[in-house]
Amino acid sequence: MLDFIYYPVSFILWCWHWVFGHVFGESSGIAWALGIVFLVWTLRAIMFKPFVKQVRSMRTMQEFAPEIKKIQKKYASDRQRQAQEMQKLQREHGFSPLGGCLPMLLQIPVFIGLFHVLRSFQPGHTENYFFDAQGVESYIDAKLFGAGLSNFITQPLAQLEAVGTDRTSVIIVSIPLMILASILTHLTARHSVERQNPESATAQTAIMNKLTMYIFPIGVLLFGFFFPIGLLIYWLANNSWTLMQQRFVYRRIDREEAEKKTAAIEKRTSLAPKPGAKPDVAKKRPTTAPAPGTKPAPNAKAAGSAKKPAPGVKPAPNAKATGTARPKDGTTKSTGPASSNGAVNKDDSTDSGLSADRSRNKNTGRKKR
Repeated sequence: MLDFIYYPVSFILWCWHWVFGHVFGESSGIAWALGIVFLVWTLRAIMFKPFVKQVRSMRTMQEFAPEIKKIQKKYASDRQRQAQEMQKLQREHGFSPLGGCLPMLLQIPVFIGLFHVLRSFQPGHTENYFFDAQGVESYIDAKLFGAGLSNFITQPLAQLEAVGTDRTSVIIVSIPLMILASILTHLTARHSVERQNPESATAQTAIMNKLTMYIFPIGVLLFGFFFPIGLLIYWLANNSWTLMQQRFVYRRIDREEAEKKTAAIEKRTSLAPKPGAKPDVAKKRPTTAPAPGTKPAPNAKAAGSAKKPAPGVKPAPNAKATGTARPKDGTTKSTGPASSNGAVNKDDSTDSGLSADRSRNKNTGRKKR
């Protein structure tokens, strides 16, 4: 039924056993133990990217924990509306709770497949998925400090004697592996809990943290009495990889976030004015045209400046200053200053004309004398 899991797992184990078997021997317990360890590390390396996505998704959920709490509080009586708002928030910010559980869910079939393959190495079996009869016999004959890799502590004594081992040897090998696997399980859970945002803590989160930090490690100790030594090696290798991978990924993400914060601060500092410097007002003046219906501002240059005449050219007489205008026939016509209502005062214009003629006659008389 689950052959699509058993065959890939047995194939990867066969490849690594073939590699280490050329170094330590095909029936060496060290070759088989290293084969199991590298089987685990190969599968975990394949799931590295999903693990990174899991960490990023969890960090995003922790950042928006206050908003999630607001939604839960606001729609506490309407579960359907609460679910809709949560889905909307997840779509807007691109995170999913399922992404945080994916790597853990992928490890379950691997664990089941490896457990089944290791338990299938039994005397009298001619094959075990990708292994032939010679491979099955090699695994049964392999001993690690006097204990077989397929043996476990609670195994019946008759079965232990059938493979040439005793319970004491199995206990000596299994107990240290169980303790190390339990300690690594606790350290892995503790390291993950320390990274959580206190604002996102809920009653369910506190319960899950206690389960992963204390109950799961105790469970490893208890179930270790029923797990074969090969499976305990798998558990130890898996927890070792998880702890190292968590530290590596968390440091990498922390470094990326620190670089982003530094870049944002540098950008904000470069755009801010220097201490003591005045802001450039000219750049802030609008250059767009005035809005429709508003009068344009008077042009200072056009109103205040007049064109100067070229050198050697006499300026034209100012009609307003002299009060005279020259018609087309060459005669001088007195216009006089304008009155307040726009009409011309004729008496003023004649008086100014007579005074001008008298001044000319006096000047000509003086010259003749």
